[in-house]
Amino acid sequence: MIEQAITPVTHDLGQFEVRRAIPSRERSMVGPFIFVDQFGPAQLDIGAGMDVRPHPHINLATVTWLFEGAIDHRDSLGTFATIRPGQVNLMTAGSGIVHSERSPQDERERGARLYGMQTWLALPDGQEEIAPAFEAQTDLPVVEDGPARAIVVMGELWGRRAPTTTHAGTIYAEIALAPGGTIPVEAEADERAVMLVDGEASVGGQPLTLFELTVLAPGAAMTLASERGGRVMLLGGEAFATRRHVWWNFVSSDRERIDQAKRDWKDGRFPAVPGDEDEFIPLPEKATTVSYP
Repeated sequence: MIEQAITPVTHDLGQFEVRRAIPSRERSMVGPFIFVDQFGPAQLDIGAGMDVRPHPHINLATVTWLFEGAIDHRDSLGTFATIRPGQVNLMTAGSGIVHSERSPQDERERGARLYGMQTWLALPDGQEEIAPAFEAQTDLPVVEDGPARAIVVMGELWGRRAPTTTHAGTIYAEIALAPGGTIPVEAEADERAVMLVDGEASVGGQPLTLFELTVLAPGAAMTLASERGGRVMLLGGEAFATRRHVWWNFVSSDRERIDQAKRDWKDGRFPAVPGDEDEFIPLPEKATTVSYP
């Protein structure tokens, strides 16, 4: 019933840790998800914060979901949005976008909390070069069954559909299980995985390991359960028939398109981020995020 268990690579960023489950040598995608990061929980020092300088993306959509804290998002479309728990931010890079992510000033002044998920979705064939876009959704469906409560972040689950745009078949949900809580994991998606991000839980009677990405067997009807309480992310969706390549912040079905994006960023041909034009992340000589053969 469990197809694969992927232990994430942990990156220590000083005051908080980021755990990257995919892409990895074991697996590159689960449905359209091609990048899964979990960060925190962390309490930063007063005055400190997250500061991800402007950087580019192509041929993907980023999804930011917080359990605690807040992040200021700015992008080259002129968007400014403060991400908070219960709000999903979807930034579609398409043909190219630049954005930054920083802790708000009020968070820094009281000691910022950081705890959440950042995932990337590969765009499907024929839609990789769509126009860049941004949306923030707060009116998300909540499914409650006694001690189980789930927020549908993207796609349709348990008979409820989120308003968040999906370019390929996608499911994404946060599931909170109080002690004794159970909830079925629907089997319709081509590919599914769960990640325990807090507490304790099991799937199909098999205990989940904290922060491990557990890929479920296709088509198997399974139940999430918790004896003492826990929080689980469910993600997946449509399996891609065409391979996707990853290099740094770029995703594409075409390696040459990634090479072009490298040249464009190095030569300053991407647009600037209004309100955050003074800094940027240079193109690395060697990327830490890559797809594997």
